[in-house]
Amino acid sequence: MSDERTMLRHTLATIAYRGGKALRDAPEGFGATTAGGGSRTAVQILAHMGDLFAWGLALADGEYRWSETKSDDWDAQVERFFAGLAAVDARLASPEPLGRPETKLLQGPFADALTHVGQIAMLRRVAGAPVRGENYFKATIEIGQVGSGQAPPNYEFD
Repeated sequence: MSDERTMLRHTLATIAYRGGKALRDAPEGFGATTAGGGSRTAVQILAHMGDLFAWGLALADGEYRWSETKSDDWDAQVERFFAGLAAVDARLASPEPLGRPETKLLQGPFADALTHVGQIAMLRRVAGAPVRGENYFKATIEIGQVGSGQAPPNYEFD
């Protein structure tokens, strides 16, 4: 596997770790939380992240296909988030050539997803259920570990 694919797979594992932390133990009704001013709800942001991974998979296959999911089912979108990560990770782990450059996958859907993980974490604070800070440099993040079962934090702080 190329260094570029290895880095992309590590990026997906990082999104899974950080995203999992922001999604885990969200309070009842959290999906409806917004920052105000007509901004997206938490579940709309999460659905958009699922759309990003579907787009990323299409890009990896050489297609440019975007579709938007409308859903207010928090649990279904959490499941879709991790399933999307797993599908893209499996595609990157395959020996098949990519239909788009690795740099485009990073700068497009993957970087966008990291931004949205931060938005969900910020909305957790707005909802009165903040995610504990963490030294992510010390986190156990492993390539291929893109499901909801992530390693426990190594160094959290308040």
